[in-house]
Formats: sequence, structure tokens, C-alpha cells
Amino acid sequence: MPPDPVPPAADPTFVPPSLGRRFGALVVDWVLCLLVSNFFADPVRDGWAPVLVLIIEYGFFLGLFSQTPGMYITRIRCLSWVDGGRIGVPRALLRGLLLALVVPALIMDEHRRGMHDRLAGAVIVPAPAR
Repeated sequence: MPPDPVPPAADPTFVPPSLGRRFGALVVDWVLCLLVSNFFADPVRDGWAPVLVLIIEYGFFLGLFSQTPGMYITRIRCLSWVDGGRIGVPRALLRGLLLALVVPALIMDEHRRGMHDRLAGAVIVPAPAR
């Protein structure tokens, strides 16, 4: 039986994914949000619509599956910093809301955890090979 994985907070060898992979995931997710928001609003005129979809997308996908579609494509996932498990819907919604504010995402620590990650108790990690 394989040993339990070490949570990122307790792993001295933890190496976060590149900013390029994180940015790539965000671009994919943003395009999807633009497409979805097109069904109920004009995303160009109503700038709130894709932002709302992004927050809901993060709450649903991160809270339940630890990955958004963009994260799946770029092979990263969002886990709890302390125990390495899913962050759950409330923390995922908080993370999405803070990400929508943009500024917290630009202030990172040595583990590439933005303020939105730290306040939600989350970390972006490489996804295991499929």
C-alpha cells in the first residue's frame, strides 16, 4: 500500500508549478467564462457577467474536483495547503472572489501562493500523471 502523500505545507521538497501553467489555466478558464456568459449577457458590455461565471466556476470545480477545466488542461490542481485535500466549495468561492479582484493574485510568497491562495488556505500543485 503506497504511503499517504505529504501535504504541501509539510513537504520541504514542494516545488510549485510554473507561473506559465497557472496563467495558461486562467486564460482557458476565462475564455470558457466569456463563452458561457454570452448565453445570458453581453460580456463586452456587461463586464460583471464573465467575472460572476468565473467565481461560480471556481466554487464548483475547485470545491468538488480540485481542478477547473483550464487546470485540467495545464495539469495543475488546487489543494488545501495544510492537509493536501480538496478545499471545498466555500473556500473555493472565496478564492474565486479574491482572484476576481486581481491584486491579491499578484502578491505571492516563495511557494507562488497569492494572497487569494493564502486567505483560502489553498496552494496550486502539479497534477499527477494521467
